[in-house]
Order: sequence, then structure tokens, then C-alpha cells
Amino acid sequence: MKQPTTDGIPRSVFAVTVTGAFVVALDLSIVNVAFPSIEASFADASTSTLSWVLTAYSVVFGALLLGAGRIADRSGRRLTFLVGLGVFTLGSLLCGAATSPALLIGGRVVQAVGAALLMPSSLALLLSATPDRLRTTAVATWGGISALAVACGPSIGAVLVDAGGWRWAFLVNLPVLAIAAVVTTRVVPESSAGGPPPDGVGIAAVSIAVAALALGITQGPDWGWTSAGVTGAFAASSVAGWFALRRAQEHPAPAVDLGILADRTVALANAGTVLYAVGFFAMLLGNVLFLTSVWGWSTLAAGLAITPGPVVVALLSRSSGRLAGRIGFRPLLIAGPLVFATAQLWSAAMVPLDPDYLRWWLPQTIVTGLGVALTFPVLSAAAVSGLAPTSFAAGGAMNQTARQIGAVLGVAILVAVLGTPASLTQAHDRFRIAWAVCAAAAVGSALLAMRHERVRVDAPDVDSAPAPAAPVAPAVGEVSA
Repeated sequence: MKQPTTDGIPRSVFAVTVTGAFVVALDLSIVNVAFPSIEASFADASTSTLSWVLTAYSVVFGALLLGAGRIADRSGRRLTFLVGLGVFTLGSLLCGAATSPALLIGGRVVQAVGAALLMPSSLALLLSATPDRLRTTAVATWGGISALAVACGPSIGAVLVDAGGWRWAFLVNLPVLAIAAVVTTRVVPESSAGGPPPDGVGIAAVSIAVAALALGITQGPDWGWTSAGVTGAFAASSVAGWFALRRAQEHPAPAVDLGILADRTVALANAGTVLYAVGFFAMLLGNVLFLTSVWGWSTLAAGLAITPGPVVVALLSRSSGRLAGRIGFRPLLIAGPLVFATAQLWSAAMVPLDPDYLRWWLPQTIVTGLGVALTFPVLSAAAVSGLAPTSFAAGGAMNQTARQIGAVLGVAILVAVLGTPASLTQAHDRFRIAWAVCAAAAVGSALLAMRHERVRVDAPDVDSAPAPAAPVAPAVGEVSA
């Protein structure tokens, strides 16, 4: 049966894949707000122990994405998506019912496994169901909603924690995921590239490489960048990464499809994603910390204060995808990061020590949202623009891994810059430096975008366009920008 569509994009597939991506992205940031409440519930546990509630999720999620993407392409994207929904639901239930730090951390690990299965299969299902000419718009909207979820995490988390405690930050996932599973089973068709099973040894090696890298970056500020633990993690990442690359060159179904990076647009989009994610995630956490520590606002007030930015992202993501389909990725991937950088420099130069929301904070929040709406959704679209149908999940997983590495690096840099200030004035000065660092990372992403090709044209809508007299422009999924 033909599915209802919105502008040619299947509504049911879009709804469930976006729901899965939204919940996963939300849990990347929502727990940051719940953390003080978690500390109060487990007063006997040290902060360093409880920090693994955050660290375990980031490390395991980032480590498993590439392998999960390859498995989804080969074994079935809908099957992988459904398994991911089930595992993430179980993890959320374990977290919500946890009676000790160990059980809570264990639940977060289970959540991370489910998240790694969900994200690449979600994007692959959407790509498989969407006509080539509409993929830029569909993926940009998908990417924008993922960015919206991360940005909304503080405000949604603050409301949930304020209303019912930290457990609701996890339990709220259960009914949403259950509905998504039912709808997926009924209306989403299976999609698979087939072929031999992916290299299990290679998947293990690349998972160890990414996990060790994320662990070293995450724990660097606490353990010390020259400590045995951090240097050992980076060494393990290097060795495992080298081995994974060797396997990828020799195995018929490698864990990492290096051919994906042969497309210039895809390679540049992934590199740009790392840099932009450094600035975005440092900004996201830094803004909440500034409002609560320097301005002295409650977590709920801080979460609501940054909400206008995510609203702008929600309103403009789809339009930025359509615009990218018409004029190409390059203009938006230059303009978006520069707009974002302008907002961060505004914060560094203008946001005062004493609270003044309407005059100084609200304008930069709105401009930040504009920059994010022009950048993250388009980066997501560019990163999958040249993929063959056999690599939809693997290519999406590569971009999500790039984003996750940028996220952990950005948070680590933020923590290092902020340190432990001795006064509010010193804290204010350090936040100014942090905002400048966020701007620098975004400018780096814009400089990379200048190397994209200048023109990218979507194929016309064959259902409405007249027959062309000249050859039709290639479809979005078949050319690189």
C-alpha cells in the first residue's frame, strides 16, 4: 500500500525515524541537567563515580556507531532499528528504577548500545524511503531535529526534574519508544543492502579505537592529560585504529568502508562536523553553566532561557535543507558557522556579569539558533549526499561518530578552560574565553566548507516538471557537492 507523503517524503517512516533520533539525541544532554538531582539521591557516592553516568553513555555510544551502521546495512535496517528501540527502552527502564550508582551506570551503558543501533538505522530507513531528489531536505530536517533535541535537553530536563525528579528524565522515554516500535512494525518496510556479514574483528577493533579515544578525551581534565590512564587510552586508540584500517583495506566487507570518504563532499562534511561539534557542544553546556553559576539562576530558569535558540532550529531546519538543494551545500556551510561564531563572540564581548536577559542574552540565543539551523542539518545532508544505497547506515554512522568525537572534545576543552575559578569575576572572564574558543571552532568548520564545490542542483520533481530538452541534473544522492 502506498504510504501518505509530505512533499514526497513518507510521513510514517519520517515520523518514526525522527522519533528514534530525537530520543537518542535528547539523552545526550538531558542528563546533564538531572545530574545535581542524581548526586543528591546518591549522596554517599563521589562525584567522580557518578560522572560515569555521563561518561559511560558518551564512550559506549560513540564506540559502537560505526559497527552498528555496517550491521544495519547488511542485516536489515528495520530489524536493527527495532532492536535498538528495545534495547534503549530497557536501558531507560533500568536507569529510572536504579537503586545504586552501579545500576544507574549499567543502565546508561545499555541505553548507549540501543542508541548506537538506533541512530544509523534511523537515517538509513529514511534515505531508503525517500526519492533521490528530496534526500537533502529529508536528511536536513532529520539532522535539524536531532540538533534540536540536543539543544532542548537542558530545558526539557529541567522541567522533568523540577516536576518529578531525575528518574523522569529516563522514564519519559518508555511510552514514546513503545509507540515508535508498534508503528515501525506496521508501516516501515525492511531495507537491506545484503551481501556477506561485516568483519567482526574489524568492528571490535574500530569500537576499541573510538572508545579509547573518547575515554582519553573525556577523562583528560580529571585524570590529567599526561597521566598513565589518558596516555594509555590514546595509545590503545592508535593501535586499534591502525589495525582497523588495515583490516578495512583487506576484508571484503570491512567494518569501516573507506570508500565512503573518497567522495569529497562526504569527507569534508565529516571533518567539518567534528570542528563544528566542538563549538556547539561546548557552547551548549557552557551556557547552562554560565546561567546557573555566574548569573545564579535555577536550572529550570536556565533551561527556559536558552529555549528560543532551539525553537529557531526547529522552524528553519527544513527550509535550510531545501535551500541547500537549490544553491548547494557550500554557501550554507560557510554562512552557518560564521553566524554561530558571531553569536559566540557577541557573548564573549557583551554578556555582562550581572543578569540582563532581554538586552544581552536573548539576541545571541536567537542568532545562535540561526547558525545551528543553517549548519548541523546541512552537514548531515552533505555527509550522506554521495552514498551508495548499500552504505546508507554506514555513512550516517560515520557522520554521527564524527559528531560524537567533536562533542566529547568540546566538553573536555570547556572543562579545561573553565577550571575552578576563585571568584565570579574570574569565572566570567573564563566563560568569555570559552565562547571565543567556540567561535574559533565554528570558523574552522567554515574554512573547511570553502573547499566544497560551488554548485549543487537537485533533480527536478519528475511528477510535476515538464520533460527537459537537455539532460536532467543528477539526483541528490548520486553526486557530490
